[in-house]
Amino acid sequence: MPMAFSPGLLLVVGSFGAFRLLNRGLERLVPPPPSARRNRWKWRNIWTSLAHSVLSGGGALAGFCLHPGLSEDLVGTHPPGAHSLVAVSVGYFLEDFVDMLCNQKLHQSWELLFHHSVVIVCFGIAVLLHQYVGFALVALLVEINSIFLHLRQILLMANLVHTTCYRLNSIINLGTYVVFRIATLAWMTRWLFLNRENVPPATYAVGTVGMAIMTPMNVILFYRLLRSDFFRSSRDLQREKEQ
Repeated sequence: MPMAFSPGLLLVVGSFGAFRLLNRGLERLVPPPPSARRNRWKWRNIWTSLAHSVLSGGGALAGFCLHPGLSEDLVGTHPPGAHSLVAVSVGYFLEDFVDMLCNQKLHQSWELLFHHSVVIVCFGIAVLLHQYVGFALVALLVEINSIFLHLRQILLMANLVHTTCYRLNSIINLGTYVVFRIATLAWMTRWLFLNRENVPPATYAVGTVGMAIMTPMNVILFYRLLRSDFFRSSRDLQREKEQ
């Protein structure tokens, strides 16, 4: 009897391959400036991450705009394409995990590797069970802020820190961080708490642990952004650029 493959798993594998190919070809599409040539892999990595953030963040926002009733049932129902979007994101996070593991020292990347591991497990449950896809779509709204986080890194690597573009991006980055990252995570935590009796214990445990990990990580990142972009020193920026 032939083995049946889940369409979701096939999408994950296809997404991993597509983002891997994109990563390899980005140096030709977007050549690194002289200031970024010492860290070519990171330049490619950030542009790959930016592409995913535009796709997933934009897709999640479009999903909620086109289907405003989605927030009423985040467990059993989801709009067409939402499951595919979550599966594509799992493929991206797997590709980014491998890329960092191969190219960056562990003491520099362990926080992101840990973050990606949590996301892969949580999103993987949604892909395999075809449940909680709406909840995963809420989590993907965070990627709207990630667009500006990645643009910040690109400008930093291109030595464009002392420009109006960088300053404007810093302000938008901070605003979207509060709205699409901190507020979204707070809403997800509240939803889990209010619906704890309707969520299976194992799934509730995974979600609670995920929120318990993500919330302090994002608060710390917010503090780092504030310190770096609004109370920064040249030494801090140079150190961040070289990481």
